[in-house]
Amino acid sequence: MGIILWLIVGGVIGWLASIIMRTDAQQGIFLNIVVGIVGAFIGGLVISGGSINNAPLTLTSFLVSLLGAVILLAIVNLVRRGSVR
Repeated sequence: MGIILWLIVGGVIGWLASIIMRTDAQQGIFLNIVVGIVGAFIGGLVISGGSINNAPLTLTSFLVSLLGAVILLAIVNLVRRGSVR
């Protein structure tokens, strides 16, 4: 059940981050899931010093994961285009 929850929440987080960063038309569902899960990991490292993937699903962990996904997309945009956008 944990894997299914990761996929669903990761997809939602990746989708919301792509809307915030205006890259939604360039990504599919698979990339949204990857961005959400990797973003959750980055958010956990940046904000709380550990992986957020081990924390229970709360509003705070959701927002930290979303912030990590936005940071990940900003880094990808910076490398691809030379600007965060």
